[in-house]
Amino acid sequence: MSSNTDTELLYVIKIGGNIVDNPIVLTQFLQSFTLIKAKVVLVHGGGKIATQLAKDLNIPQQLVEGRRITDAETLKIVTMVYAGLINKNIVAQLQSMGIQAMGLSGADANLIKSHKRSSESIDYGFVGDVDAVNTGLMDNLLKENISVVIAPITHDGNGQLLNTNADTIAQSIATAMSAKYKVHLIYGFEKEGVLLDVNEPNSVIKHINKEKYQSLKEEKVIFEGMLPKIDNAFLALNNGVSSVIIGKAEKLNELINGTAGTTITQS
Repeated sequence: MSSNTDTELLYVIKIGGNIVDNPIVLTQFLQSFTLIKAKVVLVHGGGKIATQLAKDLNIPQQLVEGRRITDAETLKIVTMVYAGLINKNIVAQLQSMGIQAMGLSGADANLIKSHKRSSESIDYGFVGDVDAVNTGLMDNLLKENISVVIAPITHDGNGQLLNTNADTIAQSIATAMSAKYKVHLIYGFEKEGVLLDVNEPNSVIKHINKEKYQSLKEEKVIFEGMLPKIDNAFLALNNGVSSVIIGKAEKLNELINGTAGTTITQS
């Protein structure tokens, strides 16, 4: 390992339901993941398993503007599924592929502290917004060549677990670790990248900077659901992250070498 961690590469990679819901695709993704020649943190979302389990247990699920309301019973389910089943399945698979991995929630070793989201109009329940990342712990694990796998469950420091957006967790970790590493943040999802035409998979915009983003928004070219991801990307870039790449998670190695997806930079 380089003695100068300021210039050492770190990839923070986020994957969502399109990967974790499909065992075959997940295995293929993790095989690509093992080829990364750098320090790496993997943040995963929840997928459909929690929704199905809630249905099986007759626990009603409430969505407001597409966002899940996390009541007390739903919090139990997402904690079991995200921090338990999904997280440990990923870790076990990585171990089988020869990768030393550790699965953590935000509550473990005070990794990610957050606060319950407050909103005048909507009570999202036990949903957390990130306050701090334990960079010392993360750095120690990475120095031991451990790949850290993070579930989207955090805590408030007073014993309360909180369901937290995985995109935001990835951005928060990337930002926090940029003080010690050259960080590249990768948002892996189901599309090829940021698209000029959402119905045309090959219409990937290869590079977006602030100026181009502003014009794409004004022209209403970028799909509405993509805006929070790109806003998170620029938040990361404004706080020390070197680059953000958005693209199809199954093309992980191509995203890393710059031959796929959309790369977002300051200029």
